Amino acid sequence: MPIHLSNEDARRIFLARQGLSAPPGRALSKTALLELIHEIGFVQVDSIATVERAHHHILFARAQGYRHEQLTRLLEKDRALFEHWTHDAAIIPSAFFRYWKHRFARARSSLAERWRSWHENGFEAYVDHVHERITREGPLMARHFEAEKRPPGGWWNWHPEKTALEYLWRTGALSIAGREGFQKVYDLTERVIPAADREGEVPEDVFIDWACTSALERLGFATHGEIAAFWDLVSPEEARAWVAANAERLEPVIIGCEDGRTRASHALAGSRAVFDALPAAPSRLRVLSPFDPLLRDRARAQRLFGFDYRIEVFVPAEKRVYGYYVFPILEGDRMVGRIDMKAERKAGVLEVRRLWLEPGVRGSAGRLAALDAELTRLARFTGVEGVRYLEGWRGA
Repeated sequence: MPIHLSNEDARRIFLARQGLSAPPGRALSKTALLELIHEIGFVQVDSIATVERAHHHILFARAQGYRHEQLTRLLEKDRALFEHWTHDAAIIPSAFFRYWKHRFARARSSLAERWRSWHENGFEAYVDHVHERITREGPLMARHFEAEKRPPGGWWNWHPEKTALEYLWRTGALSIAGREGFQKVYDLTERVIPAADREGEVPEDVFIDWACTSALERLGFATHGEIAAFWDLVSPEEARAWVAANAERLEPVIIGCEDGRTRASHALAGSRAVFDALPAAPSRLRVLSPFDPLLRDRARAQRLFGFDYRIEVFVPAEKRVYGYYVFPILEGDRMVGRIDMKAERKAGVLEVRRLWLEPGVRGSAGRLAALDAELTRLARFTGVEGVRYLEGWRGA
């Protein structure tokens, strides 16, 4: 018999699996931070610092005793984490590096042809030159390879050496040794990733099994497409084949969606008792990063929370519904709104421009006080002194 989960239970399970059910005000040691990142799988990296960079904000939302330097230490000193690609750039436990070797192998064929077309004359020579120079000189940044006549435009007009750096990183020859001003510092992988993590090898079938099993553990329940999308390591077809081949290790789940419909999913066998033991999310109101993994899969967020959310950074200004960089608001197990705000560092304030509450959510005095308390905590974390509400921030 399939497991039937109400929408409330499905939200509870997913929040717990994504690290959002522990007390948010707790202290967080460096060891506990590493355990948290293992638990949720990865933390997305993004350069936008409208309030706080995504990786720091994601961790702060889960444990507000988190401090920036803890992540830097784990990444750049302890080497317990490494930076690479999931669906986007992300910070990942180094214990998983051996599985990323399969991603590197797949990237060698897919990227070489695409990027060679940008730099038709001597792409391999650029790759060899960049690799040789880092081998000889040590960690380098893209600016150390700047061409005298850099082509105008965005990432698609990278100079050849920058393309070579990214190719070598995405295919595993180089790793990110650190960042300066958010610019990547590249070094040889053997000088960055600990030998115990770097030297492990797994066959293809073990890699696919790990990618699917570990994704399902962190999602709680999922379709084959959601399993594939979690790490973005395997294709939907590979995830579908894995589901079919592992029927005895799985059990069917029927998920109650927010709109009253249901959706068939899969869970690991024995999940019923595990699901029952997972705690409810704390009732406290929290502001999430736009890149929070809870909302990365927009369709899943819509089904579970009835929350239609997308990041409008790349949407032309005249077509934006809300704004350039608008933050989701979580209260307990519900998405209750979104807020447009910016850390104005020269003025020393977190400036609130506009609040939108979801349909049916009241702007009660208690809820607004909880929001103000959360914004005050976030302001302190991001290094400004207080919160300033602009005229009209409540809307009409």
